[in-house]
Amino acid sequence: MIYEAESGDLTLVASGDCMITRKLSVFREPSFVSLVDMFRKADVGYTNLEMLMHDFEHSPGSAGGTFTGSDPRNLEELKWAGINLVSTANNHAYDYGEGGVLTNLDNVHKSGIAYAGTGRNTSEARAPGYLDTAKGRVALISASSTFSESGRALDQRPDIKGRPGLNALRFSLTHTVDRDAFDELKRVNRELGFEANNSALRRFRPQGAVIEDTDTQLGFQGNRFVLGEEFKISSKPNTRDMEENLKWIRDARRMADWVFVAFHCHESGANRDEPPEFLTTFARACIDEGADAFLGHGPHVTRGVEVYHGKPIFYSLGNFIFQNDTVRWQPAFNYDSVNLDHGSTPADFYDARSEKDTRGFPSESAYWESVVVQCEFKKKSLSRVTLHPIDLGHGRPRSQRGRPVMADSRLARKSLDRMRRLSKPFGTEIKVSNSVGVITV
Repeated sequence: MIYEAESGDLTLVASGDCMITRKLSVFREPSFVSLVDMFRKADVGYTNLEMLMHDFEHSPGSAGGTFTGSDPRNLEELKWAGINLVSTANNHAYDYGEGGVLTNLDNVHKSGIAYAGTGRNTSEARAPGYLDTAKGRVALISASSTFSESGRALDQRPDIKGRPGLNALRFSLTHTVDRDAFDELKRVNRELGFEANNSALRRFRPQGAVIEDTDTQLGFQGNRFVLGEEFKISSKPNTRDMEENLKWIRDARRMADWVFVAFHCHESGANRDEPPEFLTTFARACIDEGADAFLGHGPHVTRGVEVYHGKPIFYSLGNFIFQNDTVRWQPAFNYDSVNLDHGSTPADFYDARSEKDTRGFPSESAYWESVVVQCEFKKKSLSRVTLHPIDLGHGRPRSQRGRPVMADSRLARKSLDRMRRLSKPFGTEIKVSNSVGVITV
């Protein structure tokens, strides 16, 4: 063996959403230091960077909830904590428009952290980012199903530049309803004039932009309804978006020793804890094309784990750093949304939005109880996954909460019980020992 990378051994430590606004390196609790040490000892330390790193140089773009912004020097804090690989495709990528996309990328690039998921056009956003390690070259593809349409990267053309933005995976929904509901929807469609509007639109956009009404299918307020025996919602990924992402996985397979896919998804199946159908379809297709792991996040809570053809699919790793209510500034229309005037301060806004921590994220413990996963690969095969529960400080003041530490035994048991329950439908067994969960392949 000439090169160490030939061994096929690698350790990946992966976390979920990172919304960092404050320093990490000043803290020294043993439960925090041990978490940092785990990242530092790994070959790859990954997180989803759901925070734009900028100095508020740009006007707001489009976002929902928090318009993100953090001192670019906090990238050095992530490096200090052992993070060397981040994804940037998520619903906050366009919070400050094209300028925010490009400034964020410039700052991440200067930091030396490897990244993927956004770019100056579609090809750049879809293309892998690469991290060189002693154990081999690592590729990351990053995509998101949750985004504002204006934030989706667009292709170059011979006659016009592309648009900066994220690597999008669009999807379609089909709502199945019974005969009574279907007939009632048709009546509403007809009586309110939606049916006539759809017919008019069809003349101008004949290529499937408007759903064709038939005896068993109906377009209603932009949604597709079909006649069936029961009520259900099914979804599937956009064919073009999926194929283009799979193309880049195949490319990365030939350019790197390891390929990981990161995916940001707020959408759900029957409930918040269940991944949507299009996500399971896409995740398994990524593994089929050669990805070594699929790293999901987005709903800010954990979801189940699937081991598919010997490779791990994490449908959501929950939160890692959750400091979304100490972002320094928010735009005027966020204040307007909670009936605050121009004399109000950021703390006024965060207090009003959460009704002083009694609603939204601050009020529910599930958002503050998560896991960090350690994946050990031996001879190019996954040998072991260890789930380390973390505590983000639910119930603490906003000046303290949001920074992860290793969970105590009580909280660890709670988090792991949840992961066991959510992973069981995928046939995954998680054994609990010494406050960690273990999946042996």
